[in-house]
Amino acid sequence: MSRFALVTAHPEFDQRIRLAAAGLPGSLQAFRADYLPPTIDDMFGQLVGEPLEVLVLGPDLPSTDVLNFAAAVDVRSPHVSVMYAADASPELALAAMRSGVRDLVTPQADVDTLRVHLEQAATAASYRLSSTAGALQATVDHEGQGRGRVITVMSPKGGVGKTTIATNIAVGLAKASPMSVVIVDLDLQFGDVASGLMMKPESSIAEAVNGPMDMLSLKTYLVPHPTKLYALCAPLTPADADKVSAEQVSDLVARLATEFQYVVIDTSPGLGEHVLAALDQATDVVWVCGMDLPSIRGLKSGLEILGELDMLPEHRHVVVNMADKKSGITVQDIEATISVPIDVILPRSKGMPLATNRGVPALADGLRDSTVKGLRSLVERFQPTWQDRGHRQTHRRVVFQ
Repeated sequence: MSRFALVTAHPEFDQRIRLAAAGLPGSLQAFRADYLPPTIDDMFGQLVGEPLEVLVLGPDLPSTDVLNFAAAVDVRSPHVSVMYAADASPELALAAMRSGVRDLVTPQADVDTLRVHLEQAATAASYRLSSTAGALQATVDHEGQGRGRVITVMSPKGGVGKTTIATNIAVGLAKASPMSVVIVDLDLQFGDVASGLMMKPESSIAEAVNGPMDMLSLKTYLVPHPTKLYALCAPLTPADADKVSAEQVSDLVARLATEFQYVVIDTSPGLGEHVLAALDQATDVVWVCGMDLPSIRGLKSGLEILGELDMLPEHRHVVVNMADKKSGITVQDIEATISVPIDVILPRSKGMPLATNRGVPALADGLRDSTVKGLRSLVERFQPTWQDRGHRQTHRRVVFQ
């Protein structure tokens, strides 16, 4: 099956490519960025699913960067068809041909035209691949084993809005990467992801981990949501939690990460064995605490314990939820206690409980307030890793006003 990847921050071109690829076999993985990574490994290492056949580079990318990147792809993976959306002058056409760009397409091309270009590019890539020696095939197989980003949302204490934040992260990511996000409810006894998304699943994680663990079988347990994400819900009864082991959780998350661009995990409070298993697979951890002393002290203890166990992922995101200026605690107090900076503050909101009770995440509800703005900024932190490295800024203290 064809495998497509897209790099662009141009919303209209992004939408037309998605519609064009939807009519072809294989999946599309999109990276919303207006610049390219320093090396092709920064991108290829994040591809999940089928081996890459067609790489589409959007019209908002600098032509010089595109030509250099295409040349690197041509050396490393010559079977891949690189398409570039640009108005082709004779000079650009010649430079593109020399660099390894296989096709130039006008940025204004309609969906049907783009579909024809994608299909032709995929056919050419398949032919080149079938004509290549086994050594290259091994390289392609390796490239196809990329892992998606695993985002574990956790808190030592309950009642801090962890599930609300997890579902909104998933919804926000699905807006940029439709059908490339799965949320897993790992609160095995009292998980609320299903109610938070207004779902009535017929199966759960308990059935998924105790059946065949190939992706074709696992997908039968995933519930699609109107916001274009998938959910793997908690067991239907608390007693079924005993049917899920920590080893099964680790294997499940690892397999999902080879198929989805983002795996969002909502965990139970504390640091139980299932939470540790999920954390062991995580690329990111979102720590959630409230603006109260028990929650802050619990976060401090959790960070210290995981630090001693060397289980803190490289990417950490500390979120203060339901923040209130009248609580008597400041951001500076929290940072001084936990010894790490706060990344996102979500003020107490009158609209958030209503959205939660309706089963419609705030990022899908059109709610407009400072809390939703904070949720969007949290979602934006989960960009491709080359954006983290290439445009990393010094941490600036968040200010709660």
